[in-house]
Amino acid sequence: MQRCTSHFVKLIGTTSIVLSIVAICGGRAIFAESSAESGASQTPAAEKAASSTQTKEKKPSRYEWRDLFDGKTLTGWKVPKFGGEGQVKVEDGCIVMERGDPMTGIAWAGDFPKTNYEIEYVAKRIDGIDFFATVTFPVGDSFCSFVTGGWGGSVIGLSSINFNDASDNETTQFMVFKDHQWYKFRVRVTKAKIEVWVDEKKVVDFIIGNNKISTRYEVDLCKPFGFASWCSTGVIKSIRVRELTPEEVKAIEEEAEKTRL
Repeated sequence: MQRCTSHFVKLIGTTSIVLSIVAICGGRAIFAESSAESGASQTPAAEKAASSTQTKEKKPSRYEWRDLFDGKTLTGWKVPKFGGEGQVKVEDGCIVMERGDPMTGIAWAGDFPKTNYEIEYVAKRIDGIDFFATVTFPVGDSFCSFVTGGWGGSVIGLSSINFNDASDNETTQFMVFKDHQWYKFRVRVTKAKIEVWVDEKKVVDFIIGNNKISTRYEVDLCKPFGFASWCSTGVIKSIRVRELTPEEVKAIEEEAEKTRL
């Protein structure tokens, strides 16, 4: 008689018993047994835990860097109508804000943190003599700007503190920006401080305290988060943001408290 194999599954509790007919002898079926864990053996709690683990693996932590520019399009960004603005386009993997009369810029259209976060972006000026990638960002319920080469091309600082511009407050500094050279900027905001780095050099370490933080009206359309160039062509090749961890925030607050004392 021809040999054949079939399978039957017998459920016993949460274990599957697989019965295979391995031979037929005299009209009798001879079975071989093997057992395997059924999918039903996972408890609801185990399934939930597994699902949660998969979700955590797929969803990036808010404490990790998140890119806001895909290198191809202006997805997520809008172009403010300042009046006299130049063209904004993506070219060679960068955002190009062409020289305006006087200003050109971009503004983030999505959600953005108000505090306990940091921004990093890389930019350069290819034409003009003034700021090329001034960034405007939230500071709690207010906003502030870090000016990148304003007032003729060399002033950096926060605008504004107690209604004083970057050219006339305690964060005022002077820095030469070379055309066609990339610069990396990092801005960190907590309830205690605003900190800024240019190419790894810390240039602003400002304790907020009771100081009034605001912006000049010219950059209002860049809020809550955006960039602008003034009578210059600015190019930005990367923009990213991340939230600070509780441990980082605590360390910054403790440092600010020591400075106040």
